[in-house]
Amino acid sequence: MARIRNVARHVKREVDAGHQVAVVVSAMSGKTNELVGWCTEASPMHDAREYDAVVASGEQVTAGLLAITLQNMGINARSWQGWQIPIRTDGAHASARIQEIDGSEIVRRFGEGQVAVIAGFQGLAPDNRIATLGRGGSDTSAVAVAAALKADRCDIYTDVDGVYTTDPRIEPKARRMPRVSFEEMLEMASLGAKVLQVRSVELAMVHKVRTFVRSSFEDPDAPGMGDFLNPPGTLICDEDEIVEQQVVTGIAYAKDEAQISLRRVEDQPGVAAAIFGPLADAGVNVDMIVQNVSEDGTRTDMTFTVPAGDLAKAMQVIENAKAEMRFDVVQSERDLTKVSVIGIGMRSHTGVAATAFKALAARGINIRAITTSEIKISILIDREYTELAVRSLHSVYGLDKA
Repeated sequence: MARIRNVARHVKREVDAGHQVAVVVSAMSGKTNELVGWCTEASPMHDAREYDAVVASGEQVTAGLLAITLQNMGINARSWQGWQIPIRTDGAHASARIQEIDGSEIVRRFGEGQVAVIAGFQGLAPDNRIATLGRGGSDTSAVAVAAALKADRCDIYTDVDGVYTTDPRIEPKARRMPRVSFEEMLEMASLGAKVLQVRSVELAMVHKVRTFVRSSFEDPDAPGMGDFLNPPGTLICDEDEIVEQQVVTGIAYAKDEAQISLRRVEDQPGVAAAIFGPLADAGVNVDMIVQNVSEDGTRTDMTFTVPAGDLAKAMQVIENAKAEMRFDVVQSERDLTKVSVIGIGMRSHTGVAATAFKALAARGINIRAITTSEIKISILIDREYTELAVRSLHSVYGLDKA
């Protein structure tokens, strides 16, 4: 309840400043895991629709309690569940996607001075049942509601006070960034930074919702907390809003990568489709792909990475489809890390990749695979070198200097 009272004080500060406020809440810490555990205990193969009915209750409890707390502070507030607005989703229970939000009733009530407290992570599926949005769905709900209401700003209160140049637990010299572009944040979120869910950043980018990452632990009345244009935290915005463009913005990493190598694959059209098609059908997320050119033009080696949690499933799919995939031997390896260098300034600067390779070579870190895009370079290394690699790259691009 102390956390809920703190959130209520943040809301009161914004209301007192004359703003119209919609608050999207998530479940209390540990509550969703507990609810998921109960579903699994009841039946390991449970109905996804009933699972949604159970796990959506965590957010509903928080919404009701926050509304009560705000009312007790003299603020006109009411709670909303996803189906009451409604937030309409597709029919993929437990991992639904938002399709449309009708915010007209909430906007009408803004006119009466009412605060909307909305249960995040949930919506209404076409079958007229509650659907949940998957992990981190409350962030996604918040951005979607902000877009639907045409809000001036979307503040995401989390357990960190912004987005850092890298994980401060690994590199104490990591700095909080005042601004990050949508594209950079999207890369960071998908490459291991845990600050925001990928889908929430995608939505913010599509709808151009200016999003502030702020700390829910900070005192609501601390200096600058009421600053409308630049509150403490990190603004995720269009790159046009970022004046000082650094070449490299941040270093992300994802541990628990696994590598699979198919040796002596027949080098002919259709083989790549035969390999990656069944893996995609099985829901295995393949990332870095390296194909060696065969010397005689008949055989090649195909190496790719998957999340370590998907390794067993991927190996099973490959064994089952060996005849179509046409390879001799399959090998796999765990305990790898993908370290990524990210920055929209990389589009217009050369030598960024060479700098990374030199820095890792100087520390004796072997590179297993590399993938690049316009604004990122991802490098696969042995997991034992994760911290050393992150610190080395953070330093070589000058991110530890204010």
